[in-house]
Amino acid sequence: MKKVSEFAPKLKYVFARFYRAFLFKNKPKIFCISLQRTGTTSTGQFFKDHGYPVATYGVSLANAWTSRYWIGDYESIFRSYDFRASLVFEDDPWWLNDFYKVLYHRFPNSKFILLERDADKWFDSMVSHSKGKTLGNTHIHCAHYQRLKEFHDMAAADKNIYTDVFYKALPLGEAQREHYTSFYSIRNKEVNLFFQHHDPSRLFNADLVDEALWKKMANFFHININEGYNVHLNKSKP
Repeated sequence: MKKVSEFAPKLKYVFARFYRAFLFKNKPKIFCISLQRTGTTSTGQFFKDHGYPVATYGVSLANAWTSRYWIGDYESIFRSYDFRASLVFEDDPWWLNDFYKVLYHRFPNSKFILLERDADKWFDSMVSHSKGKTLGNTHIHCAHYQRLKEFHDMAAADKNIYTDVFYKALPLGEAQREHYTSFYSIRNKEVNLFFQHHDPSRLFNADLVDEALWKKMANFFHININEGYNVHLNKSKP
């Protein structure tokens, strides 16, 4: 039988999440809908550093939120304990396709974060991070970045791709640069247009390389930060 002391770290973690959830229970949920390699992890760390309960990529993975999003089972995501106990949400599935529109209407008081960067530098970061292959689940990646024809053409030669989607990745390199950079620019414009039309006050939009980024974000969300605060996680190697 395990000693009580062995459960202490987990109990402390659960209590801390409950406590933070209680403190922020009347605060609106905040969704980071910046595309991957655009400061999503750093955004999550910013809020964690200031006491907010954050659902990271690991939390999403443990709850299979992206898989549930993929099959359209949104309510299972919203009913899960970690979703209800968290206030800030980074990484996928929040930035996928038009999920932000579902979140906008499903959570009327929610706020959104869209960070942008130079499209070519974003693409370079994607390539560097994935070593020249599409990131993550190949099927979901292709659906989001509009490469489904290539995905299904590849499947015609190898049916195993439908069950081996994490390993049968498509190439990501110079041949795809124009497609991705165009997609990136248009997608960010569409997000901004959506909020301009519906409610600009619910979107925080900024440049990832803005030296005053975290100060501006803090002002938008009424957070007090230390002078000179900075965070940059998962930085691409040169």
